[in-house]
Amino acid sequence: MKKLKLIPIALLSLIFTLSGMACAVDTSPTSSSSSTQTDSSTQSSNEALDSSSSVSSDSSSDSSSSSSNPNENSSSSNTPTENEKPPVTTPSKPQKTYVKYIRCTGSSVNLRAGAGTSHTIIGSADKGTVYALSEKVDGWYKTYYRGKTAYISASYGAVFSLEKTENSKINKVLEEGYKLIGVPYVYGAVRLHDGNGNLLKGFTAQKFDCSSLVQYVFYKGAGVKLNTTTRTQIKQGKYVHPDNLQPGDCLFFTNEDRQYKTGIERVGHVAIYLGNNYILHTASDYARIEQISQKRWGFYIEARRFI
Repeated sequence: MKKLKLIPIALLSLIFTLSGMACAVDTSPTSSSSSTQTDSSTQSSNEALDSSSSVSSDSSSDSSSSSSNPNENSSSSNTPTENEKPPVTTPSKPQKTYVKYIRCTGSSVNLRAGAGTSHTIIGSADKGTVYALSEKVDGWYKTYYRGKTAYISASYGAVFSLEKTENSKINKVLEEGYKLIGVPYVYGAVRLHDGNGNLLKGFTAQKFDCSSLVQYVFYKGAGVKLNTTTRTQIKQGKYVHPDNLQPGDCLFFTNEDRQYKTGIERVGHVAIYLGNNYILHTASDYARIEQISQKRWGFYIEARRFI
């Protein structure tokens, strides 16, 4: 058995000293790294302060650069502010349009074929007679009389307006009616058609009674086929309450001869409503535009709408 050699104490002391020095050498990089990080942190902090100061001074010119979160920038730029939101628009109401009429202010005023006293006289206007106004030409009002163009001096005409319907078919019906102002009333005048669109022999547009006039203008203006008498026309179209009357509605009345009859036999007259208590019809003398009198309202039965 070999004897172990004893290491002298002096040698052990040397070994431990050397070991301690080695440990000091191994830990120095860590210490250096820590120092470096501290310096770096300090430098970064100083740079951040400088950067913050710089950003603060420029923030008034570029507010988006002050945000450190790209998502926040995107959200902020895509979301309109209260001032940037588009204004809420309300749909505008359609503009009202009007039909102009002339009321004759003189007695037996001449109606002429042209705008001037040199033109042929084609008729005479009674005081209060109403005509549709087409246009004003050199101090004369252009209108219609018995199916022809006529002119009345502006010195003998007062102009007023009624609201115009937006329904183009009704406007065409009314225009056909305007042309017939002044056409004589003839009870039992031959109708334009038999109620089914079959034209009748002997018809002329120079004489009408109330139901034949209504049948004529609705057919010529809108192609609507109405029956031949007031007592059959009242069964067509749809009922309209008196509070809901519109231009183009047809108003049915009784009269002095039929007011005491019953049922459908009470119906004796029809007129076309123009608005504001005005009607176009023919009753005893000629086709005319006038306001509904209190007496006629007393004969009122009902209104029908055909368009």
